Amino acid sequence: MRTVTVKLGARSHRILISSGFLDNLGELAREAIGSTARQAVIVSNVTVDAIFGARAARSLARSSFKVHRFLIDDGERFKNLSTAESLFTYLIETGIERSDVIFAVGGGVVGDLAGFVAATYLRGIRVVQVPTTLLAQIDSAVGGKTAVNHRLGKNLIGAFHQPSLVVIDPDTLRSLPRREFQAGLYEVIKYGVISDRALFARVTTRVAAIKGLDAVELEFLIARCCSLKARVVESDEREGGLRKILNFGHTVGHALEAVTNYRRFLHGEAVGYGMLAASRIAESMRLLPAPARERIEAGIQSLGKLPKAKSLALDDIISAMHHDKKVEAGRATFVLPVQIGKVVIRSDVPPQVIRKALKATLA
Repeated sequence: MRTVTVKLGARSHRILISSGFLDNLGELAREAIGSTARQAVIVSNVTVDAIFGARAARSLARSSFKVHRFLIDDGERFKNLSTAESLFTYLIETGIERSDVIFAVGGGVVGDLAGFVAATYLRGIRVVQVPTTLLAQIDSAVGGKTAVNHRLGKNLIGAFHQPSLVVIDPDTLRSLPRREFQAGLYEVIKYGVISDRALFARVTTRVAAIKGLDAVELEFLIARCCSLKARVVESDEREGGLRKILNFGHTVGHALEAVTNYRRFLHGEAVGYGMLAASRIAESMRLLPAPARERIEAGIQSLGKLPKAKSLALDDIISAMHHDKKVEAGRATFVLPVQIGKVVIRSDVPPQVIRKALKATLA
């Protein structure tokens, strides 16, 4: 077992990583939250629930939880206020109390939605994150950012709400479609570029073993990414400064998701394009040497092909970027690499540089 502790005073919690942990979910949750919770609400989607729902429910029942299950449709476009309202109604009608717990079993959509509802229902109840995708295990389930989407932009409505526990079972990744798994690897690249040159080298040189679901590689990557994010969150829980570096690739990535109504790209794929664009912007602004930009690009391409994007209108993407929550004083904010392992945050990128970089990237 690997353990990462997120040290946030009264909101401190552990991230537990080990194969088979889904079957120990109830026991681990009781250890983290105590005996006061009577009811557990598993929030999942229909696809994940068919594979893992019964196992999670059995484990919770063995630990004396009265278990309820609430399922949402599968896809980013269902992470919205309408779905959240349906879950609020279910919690009220079921009689869920402030001492009870929501268990988010699924990927980033499930975790974000369940966390947002937990943050706001009865002014806040506990949530345990049980991520089942690589992207959620290394990123979205960690750090306490929760949100739902609006038609004008991604994650515009949300709250910071730390989980009581994060339980990661790498075995769940064996059920992922290859495309979903690959999408998660783009976020691993992100961590390497922003703060860990050795991680970047490892993921880009051991792609075959990682895609072959080598247990040692998976546990290492998950634990390392969680540790990197935990240290950032401890320094800047509410994204007032340092935590913004975690948005590398997300300024363009969120815009691509929005303009395609969350249907063409998986989140990690959109971030992959966003990292390519940010690296080109950094090169154009003479912040990043050309060989480093080429190495970042080669690393992203080593993971596999991204969905085609050249048909998208540049003006639509640029407009969507200006509805993003990262806009400051009307300017899009970019996380730009200056070398592999170090980035800077800039909101002074000339519009013509953005347009040129987007055009080259999407082509």
